[in-house]
Amino acid sequence: MEVQGKIKVLGETKEYGKNGFRKREVVVTTEEQYPQHILVEFVQDKTDILDKYSVGQQVKIGINLRGREWVSPQGETKYFNSIQGWRIEAVQQNSNTQPPVAPEDQFEPVTDLNEEDEDDLPF
Repeated sequence: MEVQGKIKVLGETKEYGKNGFRKREVVVTTEEQYPQHILVEFVQDKTDILDKYSVGQQVKIGINLRGREWVSPQGETKYFNSIQGWRIEAVQQNSNTQPPVAPEDQFEPVTDLNEEDEDDLPF
């Protein structure tokens, strides 16, 4: 799966626990009718790939959805979801999504078209 948008927040890498678990979060704002602010976390060695990106940059992020179950000491079960990034790439913004087309009056009309010459189709 992928999410595409503009980087709104780029967090610092944080370490947790004795084993040195590393996590870095990025918030991407999608560009659609109702923009969404999507928090994506990068973990362990993937935290370093965010170093060359900055706030305001247009990106596409490869993501995986993760879910886990947690049972409290009182026996209550809860479920948590997270969005984990594994790839990120810059997206070039084009103000013009269509290639430019010359105005119609810049084309010369064809005047020597003979319809009999065009009947060479094999069917």
